[in-house]
Amino acid sequence: VQLVESGGGLVQPGGSLRLSCAASGFTFSRYDMRWYRQAPGKERELVAGIKSAGGLTNYADSVKGRFAISRDNAKNTVHLQMNSLKPEDTAVYYCNARGILSVTYWSQGTQVTVSS
Repeated sequence: VQLVESGGGLVQPGGSLRLSCAASGFTFSRYDMRWYRQAPGKERELVAGIKSAGGLTNYADSVKGRFAISRDNAKNTVHLQMNSLKPEDTAVYYCNARGILSVTYWSQGTQVTVSS
């Protein structure tokens, strides 16, 4: 099982980044997908989630209206489009897959830094 992220980096406040997570080794379309983040000294928090069929999404209040989660079950990928980025969005971002019986997989994490 692998969840491989791409798209992190350094961006100025107000800028945009798109994170991608490519999945392999499990039946991607049967798993709910989530993005979490963890800033230094803080607990890991849920940023956004999307159900297995792709119809239902949810977001943390802090990112509503700025971030958008999407998935492509044909390509086994999930994305997080991040717009209007703020310094407080700086964190390590993780991709998470959760299936039946709470089987869970995590990516290695990618750093997002919002700074001028």
